[in-house]
Amino acid sequence: MNDYSDFSSAFHRVFTRDPNRCVNLGVEQNLASLPDPSESARRTRLAEMKELLTRLALVQPHAMSEDERLDLELAQLHLLAAVHRDTYEWAGGHAARHTPSAGQDIGSGIFLLLTNDPRAGSDRLADITTRLERVPDYLAALLARLEHPVERWVSMDKEKVAGLPSLFSSVSAFAEREGYADSTRLTRAITRAEAALASYVAMLEKLPAIREFHVGAATAKNIVRLRGIDLGLSELHGIARDYLTRTGEQIERLRVKLCHKYQLAPDTRVEVLEAFLNQRYAVAAPGDDLDVVLDRYRQELALVTSFVEKSGLFPLFEQQDIRILKTPAFMLPSIPAGAMLPPAPFRSGPPTSQIYLTLSDELLNEHTALSIPVMIIHEAMPGHHLQLAAAAQHPSVIRKHFEAMDQAEGWTTMLEDYMLDRGYMPELADEARFIGKRDISRIGARVGIDLFFMTGDKSYLELGVPCDLSSEDPFVAANELLCTVTGFSAARAQAELNWYSQERGYPLSYLTGNHLVWQLKTEIANRQQGKLDGDALDRRFHEVYLAAGNMPLSSLRRVFAASGLL
Repeated sequence: MNDYSDFSSAFHRVFTRDPNRCVNLGVEQNLASLPDPSESARRTRLAEMKELLTRLALVQPHAMSEDERLDLELAQLHLLAAVHRDTYEWAGGHAARHTPSAGQDIGSGIFLLLTNDPRAGSDRLADITTRLERVPDYLAALLARLEHPVERWVSMDKEKVAGLPSLFSSVSAFAEREGYADSTRLTRAITRAEAALASYVAMLEKLPAIREFHVGAATAKNIVRLRGIDLGLSELHGIARDYLTRTGEQIERLRVKLCHKYQLAPDTRVEVLEAFLNQRYAVAAPGDDLDVVLDRYRQELALVTSFVEKSGLFPLFEQQDIRILKTPAFMLPSIPAGAMLPPAPFRSGPPTSQIYLTLSDELLNEHTALSIPVMIIHEAMPGHHLQLAAAAQHPSVIRKHFEAMDQAEGWTTMLEDYMLDRGYMPELADEARFIGKRDISRIGARVGIDLFFMTGDKSYLELGVPCDLSSEDPFVAANELLCTVTGFSAARAQAELNWYSQERGYPLSYLTGNHLVWQLKTEIANRQQGKLDGDALDRRFHEVYLAAGNMPLSSLRRVFAASGLL
């Protein structure tokens, strides 16, 4: 009997119950099902996770390798976080009672089966058809679960549901191209699903909605701790305040330099300079053809990939695929500008990522010749795609399941500066850094807003930024901070706030990760001085980071120590 192997198998079974998770992971089971939103499913899930925690306590670690012991610690953290997520309460109930999720639960799995599944079209369509047939029962179970949905989240779900018919039309078009034999059944399933969704929205609107979504300081501390972040809330707030001060000083130095370069008035305000650069380096979209912007991203991906390959600074894959798509309508409320779906860790073949871009006339200023390279660096190469593709290759089943947002976002936000420092787009480095610093200021604001949204303590919004925080509406106050710091459009800011409100602890992971990665790099550089430096040190740092698999940066320090770098 192998305690480690047996536990890993049991862990994998528990975390592949959810059909949408199976699609994301590349696990070919439960693909014809929808998630079960019922209260009984939640109780069953909790019982399984608690049983695993009990089983974990009985595992004998003394006969295991250091890597296996670390895996079990990660498994415990993952389980404790999942149990906490399923049980903490506010406003008289746990999150499931307050969270309408039809648009996401129905749309995400179907979209991935349609766009990112290597199986034959007929097999994928069969699973999609069965999923659509189950929509009415799913919606009935969801409505039975909901008691007092959060008002903002009701609006979000209604908007996502409104985007589902366009997804269903894409499914129908795919079925026609494939000559799907069961197309009549598919059409009938879509018709019934759309009718059930219309009824769901009508009933959702009748439920007594609440505005309260703060969970309190004690729960917030647990959320942060269970993400593997060993920093207190006030410490995180201080890091954010210092970061925004430093970044503001960098922006001011760049403002002076760029005003001189472009012969603008010396007192030109930051917002005016940003608008000037956005207009000067806009990507022309003739006839409102936003596909031109997608093409520009694909061209930039080729340029960045070539630069990374020639640099020799990163371990790369011989074969890989990065797809760039418009954000589907049902995902628009919670994807402000761009996002990515990483390679499925349990799927064989070249690692494949999908990057979603939110495009509209209003958001074209978010997609310029200055911002597009930074987006590609962050989401694709050598950012999320490379790091998460490498993590997907790690043999540990537990690490394939683990989500470490401070590690992932710390890597990508570090690279936004690092790649410019290494000479990418040298002719426009100052312009790109100015626009990038304006945009990345969001990660400082995110800490304050995330802490405020979790605790309800408005003092977390006080980050040394002069703005009006007086509104009693938490979204209005948070919007004031975010827009003052970044200059985001109204649409971008509202989408940002939407997902901040639901993904507790994730928004603050960006700056936390950035802070900890630079701290780690500095410590390693000091330790290796005179032994390993320059390109050789950078290459070794990247190798160890990428080979470690998914884990919080607090755990990653142990990996670097074992490598001899720390």
